[in-house]
Amino acid sequence: MADTLMPKVGKYLFRSEPFHCDFSKHLLMAHLGNHLLNAADFHSRDRGFGVSYLNTIQRTWVLSRLAVEMIEMPQIYDEFYVETWCEKAIHYFTSRNFAITRKDGAVLGYGKSIWAMINTQTRQPADIFAVKDGLIQSFVETERPCPIDKPSRVIVGDDAQLVRSVATYYNDVDLNGHINSMKYVEHLLDLFDLSWYRTHRLKRFDIAYVAESHQGDELRFYSHEAAEGVFSIKAMKKSPGSEEEQETCRCQLIFERS
Repeated sequence: MADTLMPKVGKYLFRSEPFHCDFSKHLLMAHLGNHLLNAADFHSRDRGFGVSYLNTIQRTWVLSRLAVEMIEMPQIYDEFYVETWCEKAIHYFTSRNFAITRKDGAVLGYGKSIWAMINTQTRQPADIFAVKDGLIQSFVETERPCPIDKPSRVIVGDDAQLVRSVATYYNDVDLNGHINSMKYVEHLLDLFDLSWYRTHRLKRFDIAYVAESHQGDELRFYSHEAAEGVFSIKAMKKSPGSEEEQETCRCQLIFERS
């Protein structure tokens, strides 16, 4: 099969566009996250198990967990590479790693993620190995290191305080029909004032997606500072016509003084 002739590691060039940068002229984290997700899509599509094919058999990929740890964010107009590869595939889930590098090879950061394959009609997990006779196994790369901790099991205690409620609209929704995973990152980082970012930089974030939310849901963010510069946050959704809250994601943000 021609798909198996592709290398296991994909490498894609991106650019830090001016209107994707913050006041410090560094790339916004949510835009970096979008580049990672695009690289994941390019990699899987080129190798025969991307969303464009999966949708024809009522399947899709859903991001379950993501951890990104940065040494330095790309600056305005910087060109940089995102390299990505599948580290493991286990029936319903696959783990995918990322390396973000300058054009000269210097490392800017790394990412680790977990993806689930689901049935687009039932929204239930689907067997990855049933797709093209387990084609994905041909692209599992176990030798390439990704030297950051795997996505953590974020714990948010009962003492977390409600800090903001956010309405959701058309622009929050992605191609899978639910709230875009990077929109959560935007909302999470907006919980901190501009003055905070003048003296701190985001070193690492871990996010675990628990349940889908949809346009019209109200997202309620509860935050707790677990240690200096370390915040545990959970997002709860309240759907129209209901007073019940349901957890949609939880996140840990680790800042350091800049």
